[in-house]
Amino acid sequence: MTIFLAAGFLAGGLAMLLLSKERFRNAFDGWRYADDFPDGFLKVIGVMKLLAVAGLILPAVTGTATWLVPLAALGLVLLMTGATTTRIIRKEWGAAVGDLVFWSLAAFVAFGRLEVVPF
Repeated sequence: MTIFLAAGFLAGGLAMLLLSKERFRNAFDGWRYADDFPDGFLKVIGVMKLLAVAGLILPAVTGTATWLVPLAALGLVLLMTGATTTRIIRKEWGAAVGDLVFWSLAAFVAFGRLEVVPF
């Protein structure tokens, strides 16, 4: 489950960092929210996503600082709470459901690594 979460956020984070705002917003219909934010803000979100991916994957691979995995997942829960709120404000209901799926995956990983199967 963690690898799917990391893959999704890796793709989104790289897109935010590597694409111009114009190309990013036109890549998918669901990414038109980019118009509501300055270019630098989108880059910061991209960096946050990539840091969370590192926090999800590297501790599990190296076996060190494994406490970072649930914290990274909780950070993604917070990030996706903001994303879902933005979608609701914009009345983008379908995209809000997609954001809630990622929210649920992040919450599942956080709970799983905190309570069910800690490292």
